[in-house]
Amino acid sequence: MKVIVDQAIPFLKGALEPFAEVRYRPGREFTPEEVRTADALVIRTRTRCDSRLLEGSRVGMIATATIGFDHIDLAWCARHGIEVATAAGCNARGVLQWVGAVLATLARREGWRPEERTLGIVGVGHVGSLVKSYAESWGFRVVCCDPPREERERCGFLTLEEVARQADLLTFHTPLDASTRHMADARLFQMMRPGAVVINSSRGEVVDGEALPKSGLRWVLDVWEHEPALDPVLLDGALLATPHIAGYSMQGKANATAMAVAAVSRHFHLPLEGWYPPQVERSEPRPVSWEELCRTIPQHYDIEAESARLKQHPETFEALRDNYAYRREYF
Repeated sequence: MKVIVDQAIPFLKGALEPFAEVRYRPGREFTPEEVRTADALVIRTRTRCDSRLLEGSRVGMIATATIGFDHIDLAWCARHGIEVATAAGCNARGVLQWVGAVLATLARREGWRPEERTLGIVGVGHVGSLVKSYAESWGFRVVCCDPPREERERCGFLTLEEVARQADLLTFHTPLDASTRHMADARLFQMMRPGAVVINSSRGEVVDGEALPKSGLRWVLDVWEHEPALDPVLLDGALLATPHIAGYSMQGKANATAMAVAAVSRHFHLPLEGWYPPQVERSEPRPVSWEELCRTIPQHYDIEAESARLKQHPETFEALRDNYAYRREYF
């Protein structure tokens, strides 16, 4: 059995070696020639898995250590019997704490309390549900939009347009697909309150990066269209700007690696169910008050310093992301 692994996936070396020939490669350097003799791929978003890479290979399993899947041609894989597993939910608490840092920073800068603001959440899955729960406990009025969940569960969620009209802060936590690409566009921006803040830590293409600076709104971005080539107007105008690392917590990365290992283990019947990187202490979720968040978040994550680094040196976007010192989850 042969497995090709993105060498940047942390904590993985040694886990699969007792059961497979494991080859580590940079994510952008997977080639059809080498993949042709592989049984499984363990990847990140840097590896585009489509017919050009997979045609004629014996690959039967792709595990991506990411929550997203827009780098994988799912239809092609399904037609050719290739199982695809994602690490959905792995970094939800890391993103939650990034959002907490954004909200605490803006509240301090602008002098408001949560009770004075309406937070709109678009996408109420693993991340959005956590943001909703904590934001409500902090005192925000929270309004939500999630059309697929609303259709299935009748949760009482609002339409995207109604959430946009009500929100002082609008945060996006959706996957990227045909229904979400540019869902935040000029038409939606026109419906929003003057001075409202657009927050995006999902995928860059969810927000129309050309329309946003023309909207008169304000914005905080972790993800960008055309990464790593950042639009200087969008970057300079951001209240806070980070290099696609909202979910980069130590536990989030460990969770993603463990989920990828578990997926490979299930597919090939390996005795690795329940494996977790031994060098990482699991997070212990707990409630945290607004006062504690505002007091402690700068000690755990200095988002303003990180924003300043990216704004001063946007050309280092990929280096900042690839060499990121993972944050530790503390709630």
